[in-house]
Amino acid sequence: MKFTPRPKQVDYVLEDIDPNEQIRLNKYMANAGICSRREADEYITGGKVKVNGEVVTELGTKISRDDVVEFDEKVVTPERKCYVLLNKPKDCVTTSDDPNGRTTVLDIVKNACRERIYPVGRLDRNTTGVLLLTNDGDLASKLTHPKYVKKKIYHVWTDRDIAEEDMQRIADGIELEDGEIHADAISYVSDTDRNQAGIEIHSGRNRIVRRIFESLGYRVTKLDRVYFAGLTKKNLPRGRWRYLTQEEVNYLRMGSFE
Repeated sequence: MKFTPRPKQVDYVLEDIDPNEQIRLNKYMANAGICSRREADEYITGGKVKVNGEVVTELGTKISRDDVVEFDEKVVTPERKCYVLLNKPKDCVTTSDDPNGRTTVLDIVKNACRERIYPVGRLDRNTTGVLLLTNDGDLASKLTHPKYVKKKIYHVWTDRDIAEEDMQRIADGIELEDGEIHADAISYVSDTDRNQAGIEIHSGRNRIVRRIFESLGYRVTKLDRVYFAGLTKKNLPRGRWRYLTQEEVNYLRMGSFE
C-alpha cells in the first residue's frame, strides 16, 4: 500500500485582527478552545477566572489582548486557528460524533490538528464534495449566517432526464413548504446527458437542492458540491483533505469570496 505524506500544518497570520480591539472574556475563552461561551459564563460567575491576577465575576467583561487570563490557575492562551478543506465522501455524516457509530467527517480529518475543529454547515450523509472545517467560530458564523449566505454550486444527477420547462421553473422560482426558492443559475452539465445539471444557489436551507428536484418529481441519485464560498475541490481526490492556503484564509476572513 502506498502512503502519502501528511501535509504540514500551516501557521496562519490573521492580519485582520486589531491588536487594540477589546474582546469579551467568554469569547476569548471559547476562542482558546477551553469551553463554549455559555460554559465560560458559568466559570466567570463561579469565580474561576482571573484577569491580571484579579478574580472577575461580571458577565460581559471585556479584555484587551495584552491582558493575562487564568482559568483554574492556568494561563489561557488563544488557540491557533486551523482551516481544513475536505472533499467529503459518501456514507459519512457531517457531525462531531454519531450515536449510531457511522463514520463522521471528523474521523477523516482527525490527524489534521490538535485543536478541535468543526464542519462549517452541513452536507447530507450521501452528498459529496467541498466541506470546510475550522475552529474559527467568527468565520464559521459569517459563512453560514443568513445575512451573508455564500455561493454554492452543486452537480446533480437525477433518475431521469430533466425537462427544459422544469429547468426554467427552478430558475424562475418554485414554492416549497418553507417558502419560495429559485436558483441563481442552472444549466445542463452536458448536451447529451439531460439527467445531469449544475445548479448555483445561495440558500442555506436544509437539503434544499434535493427538495427542489423532488418537488418536481425527480429523485436525486447523486449530489456533489463542487464550490463553496470561493473554495473548490480542485486537485483534491474524494475522501482527502488539505489545509487552506494563507491567501484563501485572507479572502474568506475579508469576505472577498462570494
